[in-house]
Amino acid sequence: MLPRHIALAVLVAAVWGLNFVLIDVGLKDFPPLLFCALRFAVVAVPAVFFVGSPGVAWRWILAVGVVLGVVKFGLLFLGMHAGMPAGLSSLVLQSQAVFTALFAAGMLRERPSPRRIAGLLIASAGIVLAAVDYGTVGPARAFALVVAAAVAWGLSNVLTRRAAPPDMLRWMVWVSAVPPLPLLALSLLVEGPRADVHALTSITLTGLGAIAYVGLLSTLFGFAAWGFLLRSYDASVVAPYSLLVPVFGMSASWLLLGEAISPVSGCAALLVIAGIGLSALRPGALRLPGWSGRRVTTGSGEPLPRP
Repeated sequence: MLPRHIALAVLVAAVWGLNFVLIDVGLKDFPPLLFCALRFAVVAVPAVFFVGSPGVAWRWILAVGVVLGVVKFGLLFLGMHAGMPAGLSSLVLQSQAVFTALFAAGMLRERPSPRRIAGLLIASAGIVLAAVDYGTVGPARAFALVVAAAVAWGLSNVLTRRAAPPDMLRWMVWVSAVPPLPLLALSLLVEGPRADVHALTSITLTGLGAIAYVGLLSTLFGFAAWGFLLRSYDASVVAPYSLLVPVFGMSASWLLLGEAISPVSGCAALLVIAGIGLSALRPGALRLPGWSGRRVTTGSGEPLPRP
């Protein structure tokens, strides 16, 4: 990758990592389901009137919009609202790689290589270690909600692969148009009209900033830049940069929110990052400096979408 494109990949990972901190900030101003609905409304309106057709069947838009937007993000926001720390959420959500592989094996008849199986087992051990560490200090329900969000994310990854959208930015804009109304209905039902009205009528600049960040920067900018990189390079070269997301997420949560990183959670993070890295990186994927022969590729890799 060109140096400027490496910088762009790192910037996107940083934006996605900091996203968890901004979610935590926004949850102080909004009920979780209402905040989630506003996040997608900012992405979809008015962008749907300018991006053109999604280029895929509408059934895929609806399916991924519900699974990714309503279920995955709804559970994530509920889990963090229930007490799951932002930094740990950014790590645990990476278990989506394990669930993606399981759904792909069942729905797409894919058979992961022994190398990838080993990597996913290492990552799974890291998630279990994080669960054991968190279970001594936090509510199990919050942890379970974030794991369930990772399950939904894994399913949405497989559905997205089946849909094969030609442009990730257009795809995300149209997918983002699905969740706002269902999430708003769920918010009114679960959180109550009074809580929603109070949050909207007493909105602060901090709350507006959180909505703008998670909607415009994390989603629109993040997916536009990531899609550009995936069009420019093999996915197996770009995808490993997503491993920086929990690094930025946990670091930003420690610096900005004062979240402690215990030795056990640090070991868990290393296991998750190393495991997913082992499953994503393939020998020969990088081009050596001064190489004058043909470009070395590894075939089609698997990108890991972010929050």
